[in-house]
Formats: sequence, C-alpha cells, structure tokens
Amino acid sequence: MESGANMTGSIITTLATEGNPPVQPFPTSLPSITESTLQPANATAVPLNGTTSAPPLSITATVTIPVSTFETVVSSETVASIPVPTVVNISSITVAPTTFTSDGTVIVTSSAQPTVIETTATVLSETTILANHTVTGTASTVVATGTLASIMPTSTDACRFTLGCESEDVFQPVAIGPPPASIPNVPGHPVSRLNINGMTGPIGTNKFYFNFFLGSQSFPAFVMPYSLSWSKGGGNAQSWGMAVSHIDDSQKVYGPNRADIPGNPASYYINPLGIQSIIFSAAELGTSTVLSTDSLGDMSGNANLSPNQGSTSYIKFPMVQGMAFVTGLYESLQPEIQTGVFFRSVVRVGQLKGNVYKYRLTLEDGKLWLLYASSSYGLNPNLKLVSSTMLQGLPRWSGLIQIAKLPPGADEQIFDNACGVYPSSGAVGGYATNSTAQYSLSWTKSGPYANNSTLLMYALPHHIQSFDQNTAGKVRQQVQLQTTTKGTATAVVSDYWILNEQLQPAMGFEPWRPDTEGVTSLPQRAIDLIQKVAPIEASQDMNAQTNLNSMYFSGKGLSKFAVIVYTMNNLAGQQGLAAAALEKLKAAFATFAENRQQFPLYYDTDWKGLVSSASYRTGDPGVDFGNSYYNDHHFHYGYFIHAAAVIGYLDPAWARANKDYVNALIRDVANPSTLDTYFPIFRSFDWYNGHSWAKGLFETGDGKDQESTSEDAMFAYGLKMWGRIIGDLSMERRGDLMLSVVSRAIQNYFLMDSDNKNQPARFIGNKATGILFENKADHVTYFGANLEYVQGIQMVPALPFSTLTRTKKFVQEEWELYFADGAVAQAQTVLGGWKGILFGNLAIINPQAAWNFFSQDNFDPSWIDGGASLTWYLAYTAGLGGVS
Repeated sequence: MESGANMTGSIITTLATEGNPPVQPFPTSLPSITESTLQPANATAVPLNGTTSAPPLSITATVTIPVSTFETVVSSETVASIPVPTVVNISSITVAPTTFTSDGTVIVTSSAQPTVIETTATVLSETTILANHTVTGTASTVVATGTLASIMPTSTDACRFTLGCESEDVFQPVAIGPPPASIPNVPGHPVSRLNINGMTGPIGTNKFYFNFFLGSQSFPAFVMPYSLSWSKGGGNAQSWGMAVSHIDDSQKVYGPNRADIPGNPASYYINPLGIQSIIFSAAELGTSTVLSTDSLGDMSGNANLSPNQGSTSYIKFPMVQGMAFVTGLYESLQPEIQTGVFFRSVVRVGQLKGNVYKYRLTLEDGKLWLLYASSSYGLNPNLKLVSSTMLQGLPRWSGLIQIAKLPPGADEQIFDNACGVYPSSGAVGGYATNSTAQYSLSWTKSGPYANNSTLLMYALPHHIQSFDQNTAGKVRQQVQLQTTTKGTATAVVSDYWILNEQLQPAMGFEPWRPDTEGVTSLPQRAIDLIQKVAPIEASQDMNAQTNLNSMYFSGKGLSKFAVIVYTMNNLAGQQGLAAAALEKLKAAFATFAENRQQFPLYYDTDWKGLVSSASYRTGDPGVDFGNSYYNDHHFHYGYFIHAAAVIGYLDPAWARANKDYVNALIRDVANPSTLDTYFPIFRSFDWYNGHSWAKGLFETGDGKDQESTSEDAMFAYGLKMWGRIIGDLSMERRGDLMLSVVSRAIQNYFLMDSDNKNQPARFIGNKATGILFENKADHVTYFGANLEYVQGIQMVPALPFSTLTRTKKFVQEEWELYFADGAVAQAQTVLGGWKGILFGNLAIINPQAAWNFFSQDNFDPSWIDGGASLTWYLAYTAGLGGVS
C-alpha cells in the first residue's frame, strides 16, 4: 500500500474495465457525548469534538440537563442569560415542576405541572431571558425531548478576542417575540420553498445559495473562490452531478470600451458560466435526480443530489463561503468524478493520514486540481479512468471526496495537511468598546480528521487588511486564487479569524468628518439662510409625500422630513417651529407603525420576514422594486430606521412607544441572533463579503447583486443611531461595526480610485462598479446608464456617514473625471434632483463650492431629489466648512 505525500505516484493511462470489490454496509453506530447524561443504548462513544461519517442523527432521545439554583435580575434594556451545559437541537422542551417565577417571559413559566415549550430553534449554551424581567428559583432538571440533529458540549475555550469578552457583545438579539400585532401573518408567498428539507424556520432569502432552491435550480452558488452548479445533463460530460468552476483573471470577458469616458474603460466584465472543470457525480444520477438543500444558515448550507425523490442514497455538499476544498459526502453511491474540460492526465499519488487517498488531475486547459478521497470504512476508493471525462469509483461507496484547485507555485503540502476536514457551518461573533471592535469569522469542523487537522480557508482582500496579529500569522501568501468580483483570495490556515475595526462613536446626526467630533453649531450666515428655507420645506404636506405606494419612496420622505426637523431644532435655533413640524412627522410615521399605508406589510410565514403586500395584491413581482420578494429591504427599511432615530432623539417617549415596530424592521434585515426564530440571521448583510446583497427571491445566473453602496451604509448608520436612542448598546456597536466593515468593502470593491488593486485594470477607470454582482460588474444602473445615475446612486443620501464611506481621494478623482466644469458629464449641466446630489457630494472635497451652489439666489427647487432637502444641504455644506 502506497503512503507518503511526497510520492510521485503512478499515472493512470488505461481505462478501467475490471470489476470492483464488494463493500460492507454503512456503519450504524451513532456519535454521542460521553461526559453527559445522554447515552442512547445504541450509541458508540467518540471524543467530544469528534465527528463520524454517519448521516445526521435521526433518533428520539431524552436529554436531562441539570440546572443549579440561581437568581437573575434583568433591569436594563439588554438581555441576561442563565447558563446550561449543552447545545441540543430539539423539537420541544419540557420544564419539570419548579419554583420558577417570572413576570411574563416565555422562557420559563411557574407551574405545578411540566410546561411544554414548542420550539424548532437550537437551545444554545445560554437560555435567554428578556430585559426588565426578574427570574428566581430552584430546579432539579430540565428535560428536552425530540429529534436530535447535533449535540456538542459548551465551549470551554478561553476568550479569543484580545479586546476581551467582558466588553460589549455586539450580537445580542434585538428581540425574540413575534412581530407587532398590526402586521398580519400571511402564508402562501408567491415563491414557494423548493426542495428545502428539514427546515421550518427562517431561510436566508438573500444568501449565496439561493439559486439552489429557486426556479430551474440550474444557476450557480458562488462560494468564493469557486462556484457550484447542478449540471442537469448538460455540458461535455452530459453529467447530472454538481459542477465546480473556478475562473482565472485571464478568463474574464469584457464588454465594449466606453468611448465617452476618458481612458475608455470596459463597460462591464463577467466571468464565463458553464465551465465544468470538475463534476461530483455518481453512476446512479440521471434524469430523475433531485437537488435539495438543508441546514441553510447565515454563512453556510448543504446541497444534496439524490438519484430520485425519497432515495436514501445521496451526495451532500457542505457549502461555506471561502472554503478551500469543495467537499462531496457520498452515501451508498458509485462515485463518478467527471470533467467538461477533459482529463489530460490523472496521477494516483498515494495514501495520506492513514485513510486519505490523493490524486492529481490535470485538465486539458492546463489547470491542476487535487483530489482527496476517504472511505467511511477504510477502503481504497480505487478511482479508475473510464473515459476522457470520467473517473469512476466503487459501487455502493460511502465516504468523503474533496477537490481543490492548486494555484501556480503553491505548496501542495498545505492542501495535504488540510485534507480530510471541512467546514460544515460558519458563524460571526464580536465584541466592542467605545471606539474599537473585534469580530470573528469561525467555522464548525467536520470530517474524519476534524480532531487533528486545521481548516484551510480563503480570505478576501478586506479581511487581510483587518486581521489581528495572530490571524495574520496564519496567512499563506503563496496560495492565492482569483475570485469572481472581489480580487484575489488568499489562503489562511485557521479554524477562526479575528478581525479588527475602528468605530466612530462621535458620529451623530450633525455634519461630521472622520477627523472631527461633529458640528454642533453653524456660522450665523448659514443659520440665517436656513431659518428662511426650513419653515417652507417643513410646511409641506408630509402625508402626501410619505404615504405612497412604495416603501422605498415613503421611507425616503420620512427620512427627509426628519432631517429637516432635526436641523431646525438643533442647528438653526427654531425649536418652536421644529416642535410643530415634529408632530406632523410623527403623524405621518404613525401611518406605517399602525400598518395603514397603501400597501401594508405582511409577516410572510413561509420565508419568515416583513414584506410589502404590493405583489400579493397586484401580481407584479417587480412592484416597489421587488420588496415583496425580499429585494432591497435594507434600502427601504433603512430610511424608516433613520427617520425613527431622529424622531426618537427629539422625543424619547415616542421611541419607547414605537420601539417594537422599528425593531421589527431591523430584525427583518439584520437579525443578529439565532435566539430570534422569527427572522433569518442577517438577511441582507454578508459578513464574509463585507456588504449587503439587494437581490431577493429571483434566480439569476450572475448571483446576488447590489447597486447603491451609500444606501447600504445608510442602513448600518440608522441601526447605530437607533441603538443609541433606545439605549441598546449592543445594537449601537453592531451598527458601528457594520458601518466600518461596509466602508472598507465599498472602498475595496465598489468605489475604485486610481490605487485600486482588486478590480480589473481595464475596469477601474469607471470609478464605480455600477451594479456589482457575485459574478460580474456592470457600469450601469437598473434605471438608466446616465453617468450621473451610475455614480450618483452611490452618493444618496448625503448624511454624516458619507465622509467615512467616500474618501477624499476617490471623490476628487471622480469629480475631475466626470463632473467638473468641462468634464464629460459636468454637474452644472445635469438636470433634476441628480444635480443636487452631485453638488452635495462635492462638499466632501470642496464644501465652499457646494455651499455657493445651494445658497445661490436663483436656486431651482427642482435640483433637489425627493429624498433630500435644501435645508439639510445648506447645513451639511456649511458644517463641513463651506462658510467661514
């Protein structure tokens, strides 16, 4: 038997025709925790952090969890926890007779008889009780019964954050109860869940795996740096398996050069689809094959291919963003490793780690892929070349096969060391002080060598910039692969990453720059002009401008008037007028808080989220930018959250009264905790990519996309400020952290100054990506190709955070290229509200010129966008230094 990673191996040059040896049945033993009271009779002990290649547990058992005497008093606006020793995925909890008392929390209930609490959530290592509740008592046991999916011990690891875990946990739940009663529960979403198994809870509608449960299921999942797609009988191999593709930079396809832009940059670039480099398949897969998904989480999910509906045989593909290996878990199938590019040579290298067999696969395009196979029962996989497009293994085989593309010049040993283990799920965590935050991206490990191997993952450029010293030491610069739209990914040998970010606690509602504390007073000249303009704008019909048939435009109107009222009250000395305007604004907001708008919100019980009723009532999926289909929720609801933060600042009692409604909007977009079972974790924000995705339940070949970076940042800013207003420090710091992370991502991938190294050199001359997809970038918008549209949609709204996300260097280059006098789209000649948007943005680099524009005697009100005001533009430009 061959062994050793350094063996040259034998080249397979002939097609295999001989028979394959018989195999033994799949093992029936089940893993368990040996140091707990759970001990199913048919279980076989394994280490606490160990895994086996057995399928997910499917047994009914009873777990007895001892709970000690305790007394917990929660009197703040945060949450507190009662520790328990295990994590158990359950279907119900039975609380044995206790002396618990509580003033309303649903977590524990005083009763002489056992109380059953139905749940489909995971009971974490802490049982959460709500704010403003007192819980005391003594209990002997808490019994959990149900179908067990996974069992793991409470972590005893030391705190990984150098900042310390005694600082503010920024991922505390916003709330865990149902949405407000004014929002009705409505089943029957126009898009049904397609072959999603074992999940009745929330699903991430805007995640990378979305194409696998929509429509034809034939479009890719972009896991970075690879993409996965179901072949469905297509391509050179005519396979029904899962195709793996990786596109090198040289393979990108570019659109026509823009003759109207200096430097003639390419109008778009795209990564070709349909290149099936390696395909995980099986002899049993064919026209009856079914693609299903399960365990769909924030950063991970499983795709499964089965020969037919109901089959107990399958290939399971754990999908985790940044995974260095694509892993296929075979259950009782005959593996077929195929290619649409054709095999040039296949080398059987030898045996690693005792039970992992390695192959080198060179394709006809010259690319080298590494294959690692490990049987569940220790047999040689005996892969044989049966055609120029297929390697075939043993019948009724169970085990793990992993594929990784070997970058030129990379050390194979790095991949050899990491094989036999794979990430099965991912999670984000973090802590913050006043001005510093650390967050982690960590992964649960599985596989036969999970106990003694470290994960190999790929980091994006913005990750590398933020790594702490320890994580930076685990980067392997010689192992790099190109991503589709995020530059070069670099390998990291670590089970978790720690990343540092600076926060901006001084940012408030007033004009602000990163190097200042904010402007609390304006020059008298500016105040005099604002005092003339603001009462006129505040006297407009707020209801008419906000109760619209669009959540997006309604939110923009509310946000606009909120800023006007704030400016009058805090910067222009018009407190009396501001108080009257505030009452009108609160009345306009009440239309939405009471869900009386033209298209009220529904709580969609299928996907679990707050959606406009517009598509339900009109039958048009695209109405209100697709809100009913989960498009753009961070844009739409971000304006409402910002408006609420301003109103709540001016009237704290209003904030308390409207807290549940505003928090529900936040939970729909950015629920941070699995304890909240009414909404998915971070529907829009992608902690791996560092920004949000706008596209919801629409299948598309180029994956998720986002157009307006500024409105993405606006949501984080609104979250930060609302958290500050309601005294939720975790929320405030989380918004701060999201704002720092998204600013870094925007500057790396979306807004391209002359030093940008992540986007292609042929494209960065556009200065903005326009629409950035997972698979392409297109210098255009969904509503037109005018240069002021493409660049300007990255500028709205102009608020205090704008100076953080849009650097002076970038704004200067963009202005000189496009909008300066004599430039190709000079701002002076732009029509309508886009003109005001451009000059508002100019304030970042030339506030005096911007002030002169907005303060001119013959100013045309048509130059103001419907979501902006002359009042704020005057305050903003003056506050940034436009008036001496």
